Amino acid sequence: MTKIFKQLGRHWAACLAVVALLIVQAYCDLSLPDYTSKIVDTGIQQGGIESPVPDTVRSTTLQALELLMSEDDAALADEAYADPGADGVRTLNPDADTAALENAFTTPDVVLYMAAAKNAATAAGTTDTVVPTAYDLDAVATQLAAASQAPGAREMLQSQLTDGLAQLDETVADSLSSQAMLLVALEYDAQGIAHDVQMSYLLRTGGQMLALTLLMVAVAVAVGFIASRVSAAIGRDLRRDVFRTVVGYSNAEIEKFSTASLITRTTNDIQQVQFVCVILLRMVAYAPILGIGGIMHVASGNTGLEWIIFVAVAALLALIAVLMNVAMPKFKQMQVLVDRLNLVSREILTGIMPIRAFSREAFEEKRFDRANTDLMKTQLFTNRTMVAMMPFMTLIMNGTSLLIVWFGGKAMDLGNMQVGEMIAFITYTMQIVMSFLMLSMVAVMLPRAGVAADRIDEVIKTPSTIHDPAAPKALPADGTHGVVAFHDVSFRYPGSDEDALEHISFTARPGETTAIIGSTGCGKSTLLNLIPRFYDVTEGSVTIDGVDVREMTQAQLHDELGYVPQKGMLFSGTITSNLKFGGDHITDADAEQAAEIAQATEFISAKPEGFDSPIAQGGSNVSGGQKQRLSIARAIAKHPQIYLFDDSFSALDYKTDVALRRALKAKTDNATVIIVAQRISTVLHANQILVLDEGRIVGKGTHAQLMESCPAYQEIARSQLSQKELNLQKEGE
Repeated sequence: MTKIFKQLGRHWAACLAVVALLIVQAYCDLSLPDYTSKIVDTGIQQGGIESPVPDTVRSTTLQALELLMSEDDAALADEAYADPGADGVRTLNPDADTAALENAFTTPDVVLYMAAAKNAATAAGTTDTVVPTAYDLDAVATQLAAASQAPGAREMLQSQLTDGLAQLDETVADSLSSQAMLLVALEYDAQGIAHDVQMSYLLRTGGQMLALTLLMVAVAVAVGFIASRVSAAIGRDLRRDVFRTVVGYSNAEIEKFSTASLITRTTNDIQQVQFVCVILLRMVAYAPILGIGGIMHVASGNTGLEWIIFVAVAALLALIAVLMNVAMPKFKQMQVLVDRLNLVSREILTGIMPIRAFSREAFEEKRFDRANTDLMKTQLFTNRTMVAMMPFMTLIMNGTSLLIVWFGGKAMDLGNMQVGEMIAFITYTMQIVMSFLMLSMVAVMLPRAGVAADRIDEVIKTPSTIHDPAAPKALPADGTHGVVAFHDVSFRYPGSDEDALEHISFTARPGETTAIIGSTGCGKSTLLNLIPRFYDVTEGSVTIDGVDVREMTQAQLHDELGYVPQKGMLFSGTITSNLKFGGDHITDADAEQAAEIAQATEFISAKPEGFDSPIAQGGSNVSGGQKQRLSIARAIAKHPQIYLFDDSFSALDYKTDVALRRALKAKTDNATVIIVAQRISTVLHANQILVLDEGRIVGKGTHAQLMESCPAYQEIARSQLSQKELNLQKEGE
């Protein structure tokens, strides 16, 4: 996991911007339930009335309320309102002290409303609670005004109110206080503005909710945009780092990881890391902010239902722990199975022709089916585990909602909670639970991404055994160029117990052709691969113009070489792009001349587009012989000082082979040519022939010399040439 966070750390500025935006998004998300509660409790149940202090009040109602206040509160209330208008309505001054006024108005509001309700019940001839009207309010106000004319009436009324309120417990007092807004609603109804007040509040609060929602949407889009760019940049950087590392690998590292595994790590594994980076920025960073904010909102309330959240979170954590222990080992195994499936697929698709030739389609189908089925079973197990998690998560969330409704209903029955408060509490609880749910989902994804990150990091941090020296040496500026010398060279493949080459010593000079021949598996290609440093020698040294190849940079070394591999490899593009593969300095004339020397002009000219003819991936749209000739032409076009041909004439017919070597001899008259070959006819006229047997040089000399002194060479010659051809060669000498 540290490796994933390390990648995110490279984009710290963008990550900080995402966190800041997520805080804004969480603020909006956590504010919406409060607005919902206000709309339900204040906007609907209380008619949009937020305070027991009315914004406008009739003079008669204000006088009645002032009679129920202390003298100081009555004076404060009278000063807070402007003089009455023509309709007798007084308006609250903008600079009035609303906090002090709320304390002054709350109890008189409740008492006056209850008096109006009692008047309505008396008029209806019932003892049940009756909702009063503006007429009842006016009647009570008139009665209070008349009663206030008696001496000491005000003091007696205040004393009765004080004694009555002192006998109420705190719960009942709070319940009565919540009814203070009923008097304000009744007063607004009497003025004919109740509907306007309610709609004004709903539109104002709804507009604020809409603004917060739009802001939250904009922030979410911005977070998604930044997170996507960061994850795409991380994927790009990882692919670039992996590719640069792999390009610098020697054959030993390629064989260690396998081509199929390297492809999986470059594609599937990086996609896993890239996907998780998006999730980390959009969910993991958001979930704690949302969860902590939700807990703070719930804790700031006085609902008494906080224990339900702790029960839900504990159940979620227990479920996550079980899932982690069950699913994690399978996620780690899945990456290995993906590697195996890619390996089998690559082998089958690459070897489709031999498979058909040997009628092994059914066998290979079974082999692929085994790898495919193993991966399917593992994926099914992990998917089923994840799917099984969702019903449990739903059960926990629905059970939590049920507990809140059950105990919240009891709280509302006791007057301790309103409908809007319960709705907001449920919303906050769901947000807290969802934040833990998001973390649990990520907790399941992270281990698989962690495995992928480890596999990617393993490739990047595996150093190549072939690397440039700290202080490279340069080739001599004058003198001979292209002298290749092996000095008592021995080589052993990594992990092998025996040497593949032992005590090899020879010198290949410019203007001469050095041929290497021997039985299959004797080490011919291995010897040739030591010159371009595809492998480094175990003992001894390989030098070019007296400089050890390990003491010069690989770029400098490869600039001196024209290498033609045993298996001709072409790249997707055109014939021209393949011939100019050696560098930008190669001109069209160089490419055409090289094609002519390699005897490729004839089949190139036969194509409708000539040198611009397309080449498919791997050269699959040309024959083996054409592929070899283009590979040879590619090396010739580079004008190297040293030519390395690794059995590069095997797919050519004898006529083309002879013509090509004759043209090549004229072109490479001043270059060093080293040829690995299986056919005697290819090396017949070489200046020096090395005969290898089990990694040792058992013969060295010209064809004539070896025919007299080297039994191994004689055996090869007799197996390929008739006695008549051998006699003709002997007579020609």
